[in-house]
Amino acid sequence: MKLHNGSLYWPTTFNPTENEEKAVLPDDHYDAVIAGAGMSGVLCAYTLVEAGLKVALVDKREAGAGSSSANTGLLQYSNDIMLHELINQIGENRAVYFYKLCLKAVGHLEKVAESIPFHVDFKRRNSICFASKEEDAGKLRDEYEALKKHGFPVHFWTDKDLEKHMPFTKPVALVTQRDAEVNPYRFVMGIMQFLREHGADLFEHTEVTHTVEKEDHIVLETSRGNLKAKQVIFCTGYEASVAGKSLGTKINRSYAIATEPVVDLSAWWGRALIWETDRPYFYLRTTNDNRIIAGGLDEEIPHAPESREIIDRHGKRIADEIRKLFPHLDIAISHAWGASFGESLDNLPFIGKVPGKERTYCLLGYGGNGTVYSMLGAKILADLLQGNVTEGADIVKLER
Repeated sequence: MKLHNGSLYWPTTFNPTENEEKAVLPDDHYDAVIAGAGMSGVLCAYTLVEAGLKVALVDKREAGAGSSSANTGLLQYSNDIMLHELINQIGENRAVYFYKLCLKAVGHLEKVAESIPFHVDFKRRNSICFASKEEDAGKLRDEYEALKKHGFPVHFWTDKDLEKHMPFTKPVALVTQRDAEVNPYRFVMGIMQFLREHGADLFEHTEVTHTVEKEDHIVLETSRGNLKAKQVIFCTGYEASVAGKSLGTKINRSYAIATEPVVDLSAWWGRALIWETDRPYFYLRTTNDNRIIAGGLDEEIPHAPESREIIDRHGKRIADEIRKLFPHLDIAISHAWGASFGESLDNLPFIGKVPGKERTYCLLGYGGNGTVYSMLGAKILADLLQGNVTEGADIVKLER
């Protein structure tokens, strides 16, 4: 499955010589083998290595070459499903707990970024979610009340408040604090280098073709020979099939652009992450070299767009949306791409043991908050693999 097409921006920010690759031979036995070296896989491997486990990481491509290279790098504790909506869906205690896991995960991501060998442009940001239309104002007010009640860092802005901070006006807006942005490709590459330096074995261009669970271990048959481990974790993202067809998921596609560097972004309050209440939503952020990354225009089509013309046409529409918010900016597109992305029908990720298996787990961060889900999932799985009880596991389990 080809996960993206077009001209990707993030890989241009990384020089492969920054990573010191070395050939390795597989060990006789691992505590865990992780299939998939994208964002989910490397964060899972990082967390397990930090816990003292012997880990191998395999990927049929190169690390970060799948959907992670098309990731736009917004890190938020808010989700596609708002807290007050999630409360109605799964109950107040569980919904609040899940949101708190997301908030903690942003902090964990910051610690990971600080520990890896090179800079990944991790920066704390505020987020602005504006009401796309007047009738959405009540929804944002309800969300503000729910977040405020449970101690989340949030402010409610009227149209006048928004006008004071931004060159555009909307009916109301929600401002959440303690969110962040990152260069997702450099982040994956940096974690890969950390793993090399801390004893993990990395096998790129290695596809897992079959697994056989034994009484005290699991055998992974791969395109380069067999691996043996206590457990296997599939972090194969939108190509996941190990859990069968029982998961409530759908694969769509979306579009994104990177602009040429913009001369003056001083009118952009705090370089906040921006999104909206419409579904599908438009979103945008800045980069350390004054580019704007923006995306949206989701389509219910499972495969990435193959036509350059289609990608360019959607890219121009995204640029027009930027101009509506920042009409004074001179916007020129430098990169435009389209990519597949997965969503769960209940807006929660799938993390945990595969039903019917004893040694097979999944970390599938489906949804618009995939990197945050990957981080909280890595923490949950580290606990599960070490026999520890973790409350959040029940919320995101595959069989729900």
